[in-house]
Amino acid sequence: MKILVIWRLLTVGGVNAGWRNRAIHFKKYGIETEFLYSKDLGGLHIMSDIANVYLTKNKQEINEIIQSNYYDAIIIVDTKDAYQWIIQANYTGPIIIEARTPEILKLKPHIERIHDVKPKVIVVPSEHQKRLVSILIDKIPIKVINNGIDTSFFQPLSSYSTEQEPFLPENKKVIGWIGRVDKRKNWRLFLKIAQRILKERDDLEFWLIGGAKSVQKEKFTAQWQALDLTKNIKWFPVIPYQQMPEVYSKIRISGGCTLATTKGESFGNTFIEAMACGVPVVAPHHSAIPEIVDRKTGYLYEEENSKDAIKGISSILDDTTSYLTKSYSAREKVTEQFSISICGDYYAELIQTIVKEANE
Repeated sequence: MKILVIWRLLTVGGVNAGWRNRAIHFKKYGIETEFLYSKDLGGLHIMSDIANVYLTKNKQEINEIIQSNYYDAIIIVDTKDAYQWIIQANYTGPIIIEARTPEILKLKPHIERIHDVKPKVIVVPSEHQKRLVSILIDKIPIKVINNGIDTSFFQPLSSYSTEQEPFLPENKKVIGWIGRVDKRKNWRLFLKIAQRILKERDDLEFWLIGGAKSVQKEKFTAQWQALDLTKNIKWFPVIPYQQMPEVYSKIRISGGCTLATTKGESFGNTFIEAMACGVPVVAPHHSAIPEIVDRKTGYLYEEENSKDAIKGISSILDDTTSYLTKSYSAREKVTEQFSISICGDYYAELIQTIVKEANE
């Protein structure tokens, strides 16, 4: 069986990380996954070693890709142009829609025309996202399938490279902030929290992971420098996805945590990645985040409340016994709920059922 996943953005974010894990797992079911993107935002290294990747905006090329590969199913992820591509290619196989965008106004254009291609089902990564999609679409089944990760790859490592960045500082606990440097990920709140907590304590170092091709990286750089935070916030714009287990493990070894300041998430892959490596997570209490992070695995702070976020960071970093408990609970929760062996099986079985019914 061969399927095509269409998404407009080839990013380093959670959507592609989730699909990387699925593509690897699907091979156990005899499902070959290919990907079609129209814009590269630095994510090719995530996919190129595990699947065939097409990167094009050319309608004729897209038409040839769809027609020549005889896909058993096509999955469209928040790409409104894909409906016309499929129609023009005269594709008649089953279609699955993935609705991942967490902002309803930005999601609407990508799913308001889905009836044109008569999808079999809409897949969402969380109960929160299901509620959001239900506002816009009815009469099409919506199934929740969480993102899953390989917990044998993302796991607490006891050793790490001393010759590969980021380097662990001496006598400091590391707080990691992972993601794009843009409005939704809310880098301004991140800098505000960092600036305030660094006035109170000198035992911290922040690592910003990602953002090489983010639209607001120049604005961030200007503010980061203006606040004189370059010594305490180390920025690593590009760290290959394959190296992230070691990065998370360094954070855990330091006794640190990850911090999220996002304004909304349909799921949150970096949360389960960190937790799988035994790293507690401090994140805002909204959108899909409480489905992943709780008091046993980290700290949920009041939205946009920097004081509460600092309280959460300190409560985790300053209690060694509690830290070990949260670290263990975080790993356990991911293993039990978000392992690719669980989430990937569910998705693979859904695809197999839909393809079988379409061929009967």
